[in-house]
Amino acid sequence: MMRSDAVMAEAELSVVVPSFNESANLRPLIERLTAVLESCARSFEIIVVDDGSTDDTLEFLRKAHDGDPRIRVIALSRNFGKEIAIAAGLDHASGAATIIMDADLQHPPEMITSFVEKWREGYKNVYGQRVDRGADSALRRILTQRFYQLFGSVGETRLPEGAGDFRLLDAKAVAALRMMREHARFSKGLYAWIGFKSIGVPFDVAPRQAGHSKFSYRKLTHFALDGLMSFTTMPLKIWTYIGLAISVFALGLASFYVIRTMIWGVDVPGYASLIVSITFFAGIQLLSLGILGEYIGRIFAEVKRRPLYVVEERLGLTPLAPDELSLRRRRDWV
Repeated sequence: MMRSDAVMAEAELSVVVPSFNESANLRPLIERLTAVLESCARSFEIIVVDDGSTDDTLEFLRKAHDGDPRIRVIALSRNFGKEIAIAAGLDHASGAATIIMDADLQHPPEMITSFVEKWREGYKNVYGQRVDRGADSALRRILTQRFYQLFGSVGETRLPEGAGDFRLLDAKAVAALRMMREHARFSKGLYAWIGFKSIGVPFDVAPRQAGHSKFSYRKLTHFALDGLMSFTTMPLKIWTYIGLAISVFALGLASFYVIRTMIWGVDVPGYASLIVSITFFAGIQLLSLGILGEYIGRIFAEVKRRPLYVVEERLGLTPLAPDELSLRRRRDWV
């Protein structure tokens, strides 16, 4: 299916905003965002991805689209998660550059002017660099810092310090991201993996204007596992080293017992030490099987080849057929 001429006409800037139950924040966001874009872009579109919201987010977006057709909406059939919502927005973005930002106003729209200036200087990946994390709890700041330290030491890709989803991507960078259809997505790693000329723009994270964060510690833990297992096989390799170390230790211990038996004779082994040894090695085996299971589970999810998302409703955007999306990704990449 071909898109209409109105939609096919490429905007200079596209803004992708994933949203889940953010109706209280969307009105001030769109007002500030529209004012900024009108001052720095010849033409623009704002693509809000409603990720299965259960509040009145979609109703508000319908009215916003009726009032301004530059506000376009993708309503997903259920909550697929922020990473998938971003991918849906990028699939539909038509701009020469695309900006990704959250709907909670912690990403100040006024920073877009600085992003656009860097883009026009030739940078294709301009990311917002968080100066501080005062809006986060102390525990979350500590865990975040430890995660990025761990990712930096074992990951195959280096993440810029303080970089997140708030960024501007040139159309070439967006085309590269469209080629990546994995389901267990860690977008921060993908942004770094594609490369291109990049630069950070420092900014202060504003307090959330309304509502609360949708990321619980459980979701953050799952997200961290996705990030590590998407960009490193170190959790698998480490068990080779652990197995080797245990084997060397067992061989040394066996030699010790043989020598001791030859010198002092046979003694009765202790029951407690036997139970502790069995429990310890059983735990090691179960832990290694669990890590293997995490990787196998991700392989299973990929080989089913299900679509990343299902769209229930579009406003201002014509549906892309699967073959058209595939051709578009190849065309943009070339």
